[in-house]
Amino acid sequence: MKRKDFFIGILAASVVTAGLTAYGVTKLSSDKAGAPAGHKTIEYVVEGAGSHFTAYDAENYPDLTYAAENAVQAVVNIEKIQEVRVRNPRSGSYNPFYELFGFSPFGYDEDGPEQEEYSSRERRSGGSGVIISPDGYIVTNNHVIENATRLKVTLHDDTVYDARLIGTDPTTDIALIKIEAGNLPTLPFGDSDALRLGEWVLAIGSPFDLRSTVTAGIISAKARNLGVIPDQFRIESFIQTDAAVNPGNSGGALVNTRGELIGINTVIKSPTGSFAGYSFAVPATIVQKVVVDLKEYGVVQRALLGVRYQEINSQFIEQYGEEYGIDEQGGVYVANVEEGGAAEAAGVKEGDVITHVDGVRIDRNNPLSEQIARHRPNDRVTLTVKRKGNVKQIEVVLRNKAGKAELLPNDYVDVLAELGGTFENISARDKKRLNTDGGVTVTGVTQGGLLSELGIRRGYVITQINDQTVRSVSDLSRFSSKIESVGCVDTNGRHLVYRNFSPARE
Repeated sequence: MKRKDFFIGILAASVVTAGLTAYGVTKLSSDKAGAPAGHKTIEYVVEGAGSHFTAYDAENYPDLTYAAENAVQAVVNIEKIQEVRVRNPRSGSYNPFYELFGFSPFGYDEDGPEQEEYSSRERRSGGSGVIISPDGYIVTNNHVIENATRLKVTLHDDTVYDARLIGTDPTTDIALIKIEAGNLPTLPFGDSDALRLGEWVLAIGSPFDLRSTVTAGIISAKARNLGVIPDQFRIESFIQTDAAVNPGNSGGALVNTRGELIGINTVIKSPTGSFAGYSFAVPATIVQKVVVDLKEYGVVQRALLGVRYQEINSQFIEQYGEEYGIDEQGGVYVANVEEGGAAEAAGVKEGDVITHVDGVRIDRNNPLSEQIARHRPNDRVTLTVKRKGNVKQIEVVLRNKAGKAELLPNDYVDVLAELGGTFENISARDKKRLNTDGGVTVTGVTQGGLLSELGIRRGYVITQINDQTVRSVSDLSRFSSKIESVGCVDTNGRHLVYRNFSPARE
């Protein structure tokens, strides 16, 4: 007997023996024909396979095949091709060592050293996307397509298309692209608000370029705020699952058992960069609103309330509860009301506690930022507010980034996104040290943004945009035209102005 046959034979014998022991039903029989008189024989009656401690009801167990086999048709692979300038490895100083061996050193020919110090190279990366309309609109993550020179989309049937960018929303990390095709398979949007903890979901995408990969998990938590989207006004209310998600899954689908799109897989939380048990998706309620805005207006119509606030949780009550007279969790404490914002115009005051928006209770599962993000400028919302023991209903007309109660034009320029950085209001100490009346301190710089190109670094203070004074972060968000000049103070206190993106000392 061969080794593998021996193993299989032993396994089979073990199974039979175990089967008879585990679920054989024995009974003693009386004398049988051919048996010695008075001899009792034992008969084995095997009635079924396995020990059943509960009844099996197929209708109450998840069948994920329908969702997987349908949804996978509408999930695509996205390849980002980015042209980058790199230093030419042939450039450098002359080295006579090479001439000893009779050939020209790198970077030199018979006419002398090369003049080109940089060259263009292609950098490629991959992600996923979801077809949401038969005519080729595809939703994905902003970080999947950011700074792309070209985009290629590969469908489930291996057909390849070039794609064009429709629009992006860095605040939610969502982007919309389009391919020129028809009669495409699509995923319908589901209701992410209706998700329940423990509900089965599928993640579909292209991890490590393994296209059309399906993994399963459950809803682990809702409305997670991780602080990972690199935008000053980020909106995070992630769906957390334990479905395996890895690099390349970004922009792919999170679907329920009915095959409906309930989220866009966006980020993993891991010490290694690969899946370590948890993944996070932007909920469909946010995705759907962003997509409609980009299709209809060419820009996301982000509504702003105009307050800075703190969530009232156990930690807040422990630190500030006695001081502010708050002993109940839920809602948000208004720490600051922005001048000229929607909340100030409606009468919201510092120290108010916002408990509901249009009757929806504000808590960890329904963050204020998510509820406001569902609206557009000029929409009206009713806030339930606690003020000094009294409950008030305040109607607020929401405003846009420029501080106006109107929709943004399609040529609107998001100055914060163009600058490419994060900011905070300048401290009184820095005002004195740098001899400036105001401004916003640069706390972070994003590669590829205007600040990075100009050489403006962390610690600089932005004081002017287009020759208009900047005194606070909210001022930055109100600019809506192309940036033509930037005034700043560097870390040594020098006042600089960049015009046409060349610095000039004042």
